[in-house]
Amino acid sequence: MAKYRPFPRIALPDRTWPDKIIDKAPIWCSVDLRDGNQALAIPMSVEEKLEMFDLLVSVGFKEIEVGFPSSSNTEFQFVRRLIEDDRVPADVTIQVLTQAREHLITRTFESIEGARSAIVHLYNSTSPMQRRITFGSATREEIKAIAVDGTRIVKDLRSTVPGTRVLFEYSPESFSDTEVDFALEVCEAVKEIWAPGPGEKIILNLPDTVEWGPPNTYADQIEWFCRHLSGRERAVVSVHTHNDRGTGVAATELGLMAGAERVEGTLFGNGERTGNLDIVTVGLNMFSHGVDPGLDFSNLPEIQEVFERTTRMTVPPRQPYAGELVFTAFSGSHQDAIKKGMDLRSRSLQPDAAWEVPYLTIDPADIGRTYEAIIRINSQSGKGGVAFVLDREFGYELPKGMHPEIGAVVGDLSDREGRELEPEEVFEAFKREYLDERGPLRLQELAEAPRYADGVSSTECVATVLHDGKAEEVKGVGTGPIDAFANAMRSRGWDGFEVAEFHEQSLGKGSETRAAAYIKLESRDGAVTWGAGVDTNITIAGVKALISGYNRIVAKRAAAR
Repeated sequence: MAKYRPFPRIALPDRTWPDKIIDKAPIWCSVDLRDGNQALAIPMSVEEKLEMFDLLVSVGFKEIEVGFPSSSNTEFQFVRRLIEDDRVPADVTIQVLTQAREHLITRTFESIEGARSAIVHLYNSTSPMQRRITFGSATREEIKAIAVDGTRIVKDLRSTVPGTRVLFEYSPESFSDTEVDFALEVCEAVKEIWAPGPGEKIILNLPDTVEWGPPNTYADQIEWFCRHLSGRERAVVSVHTHNDRGTGVAATELGLMAGAERVEGTLFGNGERTGNLDIVTVGLNMFSHGVDPGLDFSNLPEIQEVFERTTRMTVPPRQPYAGELVFTAFSGSHQDAIKKGMDLRSRSLQPDAAWEVPYLTIDPADIGRTYEAIIRINSQSGKGGVAFVLDREFGYELPKGMHPEIGAVVGDLSDREGRELEPEEVFEAFKREYLDERGPLRLQELAEAPRYADGVSSTECVATVLHDGKAEEVKGVGTGPIDAFANAMRSRGWDGFEVAEFHEQSLGKGSETRAAAYIKLESRDGAVTWGAGVDTNITIAGVKALISGYNRIVAKRAAAR
């Protein structure tokens, strides 16, 4: 393993960031139109970039890096179009990137002429690797001179755009693998040249351009820098992380805890290599802890649709918050816990009560998602998940004791099919197993009449049933219509069960209301079988449920032979 070496740590034994919390939103800057765009196999067209810009404005970004205008005519013309068509709201500042070279800086200023305000973002590489490999063993002084000279040019060119408020951002590119003392030295020199006036601040952006080290080391670098920077109150410390190690979100959050006040990133983490910071994730992480991120993700599916269409990128199904599957549970125990949490919340009299639903960090409705997709059914799904789908999608509130039975029925179907089942397939399985009239008994007619004798109330029922296809009349008396019909069945030898539970509910509303009944039958050997029935008449629904359960007992006995 001599090929790879541990990343050097920062000497910061009295670090304070681990005890900090994020209790307010940072300044957000989207770099979708520059850093995210340059990573696309097919860069966005001007029209697509305009749509993306409008989307970023609607989300609430007040600083948007709109391009690298000196890099190509397309980039230049896009910036000009934003300004000339007055597409930039008064409270939004555009940002333009440039290398620290005079002709590129000059071209950059030409692009922002007429803007109300603009951030000119200057950068040059500072790390030992860049100094040695990219710049042919350039010295520290030579690298610092590039930054200082570039800053001086930016400052001098402010007079060429008199109607524009010019703000300045400097990035020591590859900050995270630059010696912290040298990064500080360069930033101090740049700040001294820029000399921000009263009420002004210089933006010092400290990028994790390539994520060489762990996020805690990046946080140490940020805290060390913030502690040692002179005139700290005259600077905005910004972070710009990438995701090479898969910890870009963590690096940003720890960087904010370490003292940074500003965040650059992209929607859904689009960017070169493994991508930039995903601002959606960081913002919604704050939201889930009760901190207003200042960005509107209440219709995340629409944001995702515009992003995918304009960038031709796809948000992965497991992407935090936005992915297709992130509010989905396949595991039976997870499904059951989610169902219980959602049911408890739906019964709550306090809609703004603290969010407490197992396995769901936020309410999907808060970001424009729906409950219907929370639970999906495959062979690994459990009783609670199937019951949840039947309840939420179709209105059937199955008794808890029935859940294991229907869960097994649907699980077996998914296993045979070898795939996930759609909600309609789950319902069809339920309907086929419980509601379809199949088996030796079918109800054709039913009449009931109350009876009263010697101070005792009872019910008499007379029914016509099909038994193995032959019409037969049966009569019975009981404490109610279900008991009476059960006794009628026993009088014909259709027995071997006791009614243990009866549940009923309404389906639908108004004139479309129907009744659903569920009956638990116990055989003499203790075996439990459930039946279900639906009708506009609750008594008939109950009798159908009894017949459903009996027919299922007969089917089980036949299968066991």
